[in-house]
Amino acid sequence: MSWIATHFNYVVVVILMMAGLFIVFSSGNLIKRMIGLALFQSSTALFYISFGKVSGGTAAITLDAQGAEGQALAAQLDPAYVAQFGVEGVVYSNPLPHVLILTAIVVGVATLAVGLAIAVRVRESYGTVESDEIDAVSRVAAEQAEPAP
Repeated sequence: MSWIATHFNYVVVVILMMAGLFIVFSSGNLIKRMIGLALFQSSTALFYISFGKVSGGTAAITLDAQGAEGQALAAQLDPAYVAQFGVEGVVYSNPLPHVLILTAIVVGVATLAVGLAIAVRVRESYGTVESDEIDAVSRVAAEQAEPAP
């Protein structure tokens, strides 16, 4: 039980990821599928941000180590971290996962907007956003278009 308490964010990531995949595979509605994909993307972003955080680390903002602010940050460094890794001074969290996920969020929102625009056009063309009904309408149209032998 203590493992779940210390790794709660990873449990949430797995739950969100499985919920997103379930929605994508179980739903025939195009809008619901896009919501499932957005949920899956959010869980991936949460995962990357979770392992990008360093325990005892601070934001990667460079301060003068000799100044009052830099010394205050160095004083906050966890003594167990210093003893384990032999590092003295300020430990920073890696900003790269946060930057990459920010970019992924922007791309995800743009992709979702394009997907919703396509769903609107599909609704205008077929009168529905259910994939089974779209397949049925397409089959009927294909049968009617075939010339009789």
